Amino acid sequence: MFSEDDLIPVSGLQHVLFCERQLALIHVEQIWAENRFTEEGRVLHEHVDIEHHESRRLYKQEFAMGIRSLKLGLIGKCDLVEFYLDLNLNPFEVIPVEFKRGSKKIDDYDCVQVCAQAICLEEMLSLAIPRGQIYYLQEHRRTIIDLDRELREKTVFLIGKAREIIEKGITPVVEYNSKKCDRCSLFDLCMPKKTGAKSKNVDRYVRSQIRISQEMII
Repeated sequence: MFSEDDLIPVSGLQHVLFCERQLALIHVEQIWAENRFTEEGRVLHEHVDIEHHESRRLYKQEFAMGIRSLKLGLIGKCDLVEFYLDLNLNPFEVIPVEFKRGSKKIDDYDCVQVCAQAICLEEMLSLAIPRGQIYYLQEHRRTIIDLDRELREKTVFLIGKAREIIEKGITPVVEYNSKKCDRCSLFDLCMPKKTGAKSKNVDRYVRSQIRISQEMII
């Protein structure tokens, strides 16, 4: 079990999956910057958070619900959690719903976040949660996410990876990737082209020195 002081944010899992350097810049160096994508996402979540809670006799909604897992050391917030209740008003089905500004992605960035939310809710409620949902604003519909074994194992692995980076406190150097880097809000602060080039030069220099040493020995 982790203590309250050792919990890492659920949002960090998306960051480490997208880019390990981005995770370290945000959660180790405490650097943040907005761009159009993050601004639109922030406005969407603010709008969701102020929605009125809907409640019927056997159905309840909770917006901006705080969640945590002391077992895996996670803390965060669900955009929406839907509770379906039995006749004794006990939940028999719980569905975390994440709101996203864009459209469905090929990568697992959003799925991992929903899976982590479900894992937290399962611990809090002692209830199995086999699926979650993502509402994509651009598509104006929900996508059902099956929280299968493969996705859960990937999520648990990323939790460990994120924790390792944060606890080490070292910002990784990454290669410049135009598809990712050019749409990252931290692009100007990260300087991936310069750090990536520097990393290549250092690596090349080290290899050359090893080769020279080996030739001298021979």
